[in-house]
Parts: sequence; C-alpha cells; structure tokens
Amino acid sequence: MVPDVPEASGMAISRRTPGIVWLHNDSGNLTVLFALDASGVVRGRVRVPIRARDWEDVSTATCPSFDAAQGTSGDCLYIADIGDNALARKNVQIYRVPEPDPGDTETARPDVINAAYADGAHNAEALVVIGLDAFVITKDRTAGVYRAAMPARGGGDVTLQRVGELDMEVVTDAEASPDGQWVVVRNPSEVGIYHAAEFVRGGAVRAALTFSVNELREPQGEGVALGSDGTLYLASEGRSWSQAGRLISLRCPLPSPLSPSAAP
Repeated sequence: MVPDVPEASGMAISRRTPGIVWLHNDSGNLTVLFALDASGVVRGRVRVPIRARDWEDVSTATCPSFDAAQGTSGDCLYIADIGDNALARKNVQIYRVPEPDPGDTETARPDVINAAYADGAHNAEALVVIGLDAFVITKDRTAGVYRAAMPARGGGDVTLQRVGELDMEVVTDAEASPDGQWVVVRNPSEVGIYHAAEFVRGGAVRAALTFSVNELREPQGEGVALGSDGTLYLASEGRSWSQAGRLISLRCPLPSPLSPSAAP
C-alpha cells in the first residue's frame, strides 16, 4: 500500500537512481513526483513547478541538451498533461525536466511542449518516449498511437500524427523499458508487451505477449512500467480518497527478441 498515492496514475523506472520508481497522483492533486523503492516505501517527494490541467503519465527517456548546471544526468522525465475527458482541449502539454534525485525538493523548470492532434482532440493517459520521439496512446476502444518529434532544446509546438494502433483498448498507461527493447502497455484488466521496433514502425501492432491481471484484484489498475530484466511494476488507485493506492512488482518472462532482419 502507498498512502501518499491514493490516485496512482503514471509510473516510470528511474534511470538515474537504481531501484527507484517514479509515481504520481492523478489530476486534482499536487504536482508532486514520488520516488518509491521496490517495496513501495516513499524515498522522496519532488515538486514539479507546473500548473497541470490533467496530468496522466510520466516517462523516462533521453535528455537531449540541458545545461550541466541544472544537474542533468543525461536522462529526463517527460510529464504528460494529456487527459481530455470532454474532448475540448485544442492542445495538450508535455513537460520535460532533467530527472531529479529522490532527495531533491523540486525539479528544474521544465520545457513546455504544446501538442495538438492532427485529426482533432483525443482523451489519453499513456505516453511513451523513445529517443526524441513522443508517442501518445489514446484511451479509445481502439488504441490509436500518435507520434511527434520533441524539440531538441527548449519548448515549442508540435503536431501529433496518427501512426498506428494497438490490439488493446482503454489504455491507462505505457512505458518503454530502459534498454529500449520493449514497450509495455496496460488497461485495468490486462498487460501487453510489444517489441519496441515494431511499435516505432507503426501500423497495426500486435503484442508479443498479453496476459490478464484480473487475479491480482487491483482496486483500479492504472500504472505500468517494465525493467530491462523483466521486472514488471503495476500501480492502482485506492477505492476512495481515504485509501492508499497499491504497488505490485513481479517477474515477467520476456518474449524472444526480434531477429535483426525483422527490425525496421
């Protein structure tokens, strides 16, 4: 149980601090990232200096060109303010900051990237960043995958173009593994593991492995992250504001890697 995180939403494995997972509450809460160890103990609370509208996810990926004075370790956190239940937002925001240390009290001031869908508004809760490309997965009956190149430096405006779809619906979170080989995606009842090369290539992408998580009896399954060693992390909301969320870790046998000829 994680009392500090009753409305667990996005989750990402730290690349700067081994053994740490970043987790945050859903919208309507303080913009704070919680650093948890594998047993669910909170090792740090780091404020993000933003006014989020409906932040849904956090991802770790390459940090392209921050000044060394900001304390960057070469990796960044990408924070996705992409929720839009009413389909009323002209654009959504992706915030990029150098990954903090769990002992920090506040992140650096983030880059602000305004993203608009090429085909109109969508509701989404899942962000995957691979290299300098951001992929937003919509929370639809068919999970649409939208892609935009992130600015190499600073903020700016980008357009999210539809590049594919997944064989999963009502997606609540997604994350790339730290080694860049896999993309893990979940909804409240199942988890799918995709070859990152096929995910990036786009089109109709099918999972290399899919399995149910119903037997775990999560109150409301939301977050997911996958370590390069096959450690799978799942986060769920508590049943009410007064109850703690849950963090579950387990080992997952990863599918066989793609052969070099199969990769794009």
